[in-house]
Amino acid sequence: MKSMTPEDTASCRNRRGPQMDDLTTLPSGVHPGRTALRGDHVVLAPLNPIEHGALLQEAVVDSLTVETSWRFMPLMPSGDEAGTMAWLKQCAGSAEPSFYALLTPEGDEAGGMVSYLNIVPQNGTVELGHIWFRPAWRGSVRTTEAIFLMMVHAFDKLGYRRVEWKCDAMNAPSRAAALRFGFRFEGVFLNHYIIRGRNRDTAWYSITAEEWPAVREAFQTWLEDGNFDEGGGQKTALSTLTRALW
Repeated sequence: MKSMTPEDTASCRNRRGPQMDDLTTLPSGVHPGRTALRGDHVVLAPLNPIEHGALLQEAVVDSLTVETSWRFMPLMPSGDEAGTMAWLKQCAGSAEPSFYALLTPEGDEAGGMVSYLNIVPQNGTVELGHIWFRPAWRGSVRTTEAIFLMMVHAFDKLGYRRVEWKCDAMNAPSRAAALRFGFRFEGVFLNHYIIRGRNRDTAWYSITAEEWPAVREAFQTWLEDGNFDEGGGQKTALSTLTRALW
């Protein structure tokens, strides 16, 4: 997907209507909080090391077998039980990012973690980040629904105006995931961070409130039972549905 030109930006603004700079409805100013988000296939539970530690330890060990899961993260667990628990306690004690554990509806397996960060309630903006999934959950209905639930909470429940996705410009899997989830590429911030002694150029993506209804419909279409065969295989890819939006 190409970077946005000034003409692209003008086109986006035109879709918002003639009064896009004069807000008739201001953001709610409400923080996403630590409310459990429940779907048909996954539960996003506010991170609790005591309740989720053992399940997340299994997921961490599993995910560490895939090097790309962690090389772009600012922090990573050591993999041993004590190290994982200390890391989870640090994450759970953070107000921002606000971390969630991904669990099966039965609560018998964890598939990774997600968070809200760069939360600015008065502007109605928030980022989804610090995301990692165990290998078997990647690209699955569970992780896809998890991202959908986070966006529904931000846009539909709290009235946010913008949800962001940012990642290392070298992180090809994360960039592909952003496009699959319907985020629009906005550009790259050069020399943005230094992470573990390495330069990070940051790729920025977003979905705005004006774009959200079309993205929401794509997710809902993909999540329908009729989109999956008896073996659980998808008939239409989410990327096919979201690619048509932009």
